[in-house]
Amino acid sequence: MIARLVGRVEGISEGSCVLDVNGVGYLVHASTRTLAALPAGATGTLLIETHVREDAILLYGFADGAERDWFRLLITVQGVGAKLALALLSVLSPADLVGAIQSGDRASLTRVAGVGAKLAVRLLTELREKAGAMPAGTSPPSASVAPAGDAAADALSALLNLGYRRAEAQAALARAGAGLDAPPPLPVLLRAALRELAPRE
Repeated sequence: MIARLVGRVEGISEGSCVLDVNGVGYLVHASTRTLAALPAGATGTLLIETHVREDAILLYGFADGAERDWFRLLITVQGVGAKLALALLSVLSPADLVGAIQSGDRASLTRVAGVGAKLAVRLLTELREKAGAMPAGTSPPSASVAPAGDAAADALSALLNLGYRRAEAQAALARAGAGLDAPPPLPVLLRAALRELAPRE
């Protein structure tokens, strides 16, 4: 079984990426949170959950152990497959999941496409006793540190106001800052981050 992959991030699309490891391209399915943390065109690291089926070997990648642990727990719930587990992790971070389940916040769960009222109740019921022991997660280790300074803080605030999630905004700023002269002015940094956040063909 594959437990971890380190390689060049050759492509990122909706719901997956291709990681080139010594000339072999691995298709890895992942949450938008993990995909946003990957350095496109550079070396990235993913923790891997390998699922073997009769007709396929599927790889699911995670930026950190907390997200992987939550994936493993979520798919134990009836009606939650790997695809829906990744959708949940795309909308709710491990910390969000801990908070939502412990507080019985059904509305947060039903924000996820594919999670209706009945499934939300099942998630809350089956995971309430387990959520407290689950990791809340940290910043993804594969993401670079975002550029420091007032410009970075202002750019992050602007991206959050535009509706981007904090994790993907911070990851985009980190990638943008890596290719710019430090410290970049706000307009330059913001334009570069928006290019990183633009959908890839």
